[in-house]
Amino acid sequence: MKSSLFYLMLWLSVCVATLGGYWFWYSTVADKSVAVASLENQINTRTEASVRIAAVRTALSEIAGDESIVQGYFVPETAVVSFINNLEARARAQKAVMKVLSVSTAGTTKQPMLVLTLSIDGTFDSVMRTVGAIEYAPYNLSISKLSLGKQEKGNWRADIGLMISSVPAVTATSTPAAPAKVSSTNIPYEYF
Repeated sequence: MKSSLFYLMLWLSVCVATLGGYWFWYSTVADKSVAVASLENQINTRTEASVRIAAVRTALSEIAGDESIVQGYFVPETAVVSFINNLEARARAQKAVMKVLSVSTAGTTKQPMLVLTLSIDGTFDSVMRTVGAIEYAPYNLSISKLSLGKQEKGNWRADIGLMISSVPAVTATSTPAAPAKVSSTNIPYEYF
């Protein structure tokens, strides 16, 4: 009987030791599984962040071209002369004579505006076509004043006030293209 009690105690001790070992290894593996899951979560988070960063960089590179296109609709403060030359070329193309009466600035420092006063002389058709060419020029501009009158010899004259969106000289990234062969000898400018 002693020996059966001894075997029972021995088997009971082996079972307790086995259960203790199982519990120890189970908790160790569970802790390592939690650590691995945490690392996997960190890896996934960083992978997603790097994918988002790559997507943002791609989007920014695609937007850079669009930004230069949008900047082309604004006249930088440093490109006023080439803009006026462009308008004069448009008038000459319509067989009209354009004179700049005044140039000034308005608006805020963040969103400056150029204010131009122009005079256009020629036939009725050429004056109105010039006004249309200026109004539909690829710039962010608006006609603030327009007066039209007939002069002697069947010529017409239009006086126009323009408000053109501008960009400060520091942030200007592109300048409008100046027309070829523009003469600057007969340009009466008044800067305020």
